Amino acid sequence: MKKILIIVVFSQFLFLSCSKEDTIVYVAKPLNFDVPSNFPDMVYNLSNNPLTEAGFELGRKLFYDGKLSANNAIPCAFCHEQAFAFTHHGHTLSHGVNGGIGLRNAQPLQNMAFQKDFMWDGAASHLDLQPIIPLTSELEMGETLSNVIEKLKADSYYQKQFTLAFEDGEINTSNMLKALSQFMVMMVSSNSKYDKYVRHEDNVSLTQIEQDGLTTFQNKCSSCHATDLFSDQSYRNNGLSINPRLNDKGRFVVLENPEDLYKFKVPSLRNIEFTFPYMHDGRFDTLETVLDFYDSGMVDNGNVDASLKRADGSLGITLSDYEKESIIAFLKTLTDNEFLNDTRFSEF
Repeated sequence: MKKILIIVVFSQFLFLSCSKEDTIVYVAKPLNFDVPSNFPDMVYNLSNNPLTEAGFELGRKLFYDGKLSANNAIPCAFCHEQAFAFTHHGHTLSHGVNGGIGLRNAQPLQNMAFQKDFMWDGAASHLDLQPIIPLTSELEMGETLSNVIEKLKADSYYQKQFTLAFEDGEINTSNMLKALSQFMVMMVSSNSKYDKYVRHEDNVSLTQIEQDGLTTFQNKCSSCHATDLFSDQSYRNNGLSINPRLNDKGRFVVLENPEDLYKFKVPSLRNIEFTFPYMHDGRFDTLETVLDFYDSGMVDNGNVDASLKRADGSLGITLSDYEKESIIAFLKTLTDNEFLNDTRFSEF
């Protein structure tokens, strides 16, 4: 493991009142963050938001609190369930307040500290800013940041916890977003069977079909699903037919660059066994259907990625039945049960 040493200056703020019992003492207790040895360098800058026990616990409380939504009933966790790698299990599109239906499938929350930008279209360029999008979406949480802060200020738990979590003790938007980031930064999924195999831990080995799947994956899939994050974090058009109900133009919506039309961020494949349904609109229920699509279901929507074009000009990745079976066997080695059941990330 590569170690990141988090240096936190210990300080104390005494909030004085008439009795000693009412005094609140701020002492920052740092959390260590370990970068898995098979991972790339982290992107999130911890020097701007040092991890502390109180900050992490505050972020966890906020993540599971319906107060962040307009009807006080839709927390972040509503669309991000831990048992399914923090996705919205069984729903093609995210759901929200007043029966609202979002426009895209909820993405998994894992290894966020290693990502450059966020959302299917990259609309959030920093992890601290990402929660603003669902919080303020009329179809998801439907709230304003100012209303959220007023609700938190009126809550005795938050009055205390913000004081413990941040040096200035302020209940404000910046600190709220930083607390959520501290929670998400710690959400590292890196202890799957595959991880232990590549790190030579616990004498873990792959079965023959898993090894064959890994070989095929490396030859036919890894140009997009690169590194041990299993995403090169690029935006690509993968030849999906246009969903007429949504007509989602992908990254084009963010930059209005014609070259970005129908491009979406390459998703990580970690814990993919449990993150169904698949694609940005959740159109595929199974991994078998996904591989069938890449083999023979792609369509020319005018901007398909060049890496998905065969030498004869047709679209797709040629896969035999055994190659599909073995790839799926390999993908299941990316399931990290330790992460999916880690009580640190569960509701209080």
